[in-house]
Amino acid sequence: MVSRARKREAVLHDKLQRLRAITHSHAMNEASIVLDASNYIKELKHKVDRLNQDIATAQCSNNHINPCAQVTVEALEKGFLVNVHAWKSFPGLLVYILETFEDIGLTVVEARVSCADNFHLQAIGGENDEDEERINAPVVKRRISNAIKN
Repeated sequence: MVSRARKREAVLHDKLQRLRAITHSHAMNEASIVLDASNYIKELKHKVDRLNQDIATAQCSNNHINPCAQVTVEALEKGFLVNVHAWKSFPGLLVYILETFEDIGLTVVEARVSCADNFHLQAIGGENDEDEERINAPVVKRRISNAIKN
């Protein structure tokens, strides 16, 4: 009669051999098989990350209106609530948006910005009182979208 310890050892050996086959490992001892499996998992994670980046890039290039960015503008009593979310952050994006605010006569009253992996801006822009021209939300959205696009 085979002891429980031998059965467990046989099951472990069988599982390690399957792991070795799945990961294409040529290692013979247990520690090396597990190390090869760990490296294989890291490699797969990198492949998934690259595929996700490729998908995001493809989605951006298919969006002809505003590549990689979503802009929403909501009219407030005095000014606008502006949300910008971009799949990728790039140098100068915040500057371009703030210059656009200035060009159309909006003063940033409050803003929150995050630009680690992607870019997110939530800002409240108040209209300058000295400007005679009243601007509306679609104009603000179009101008900010154009600044990002260009």
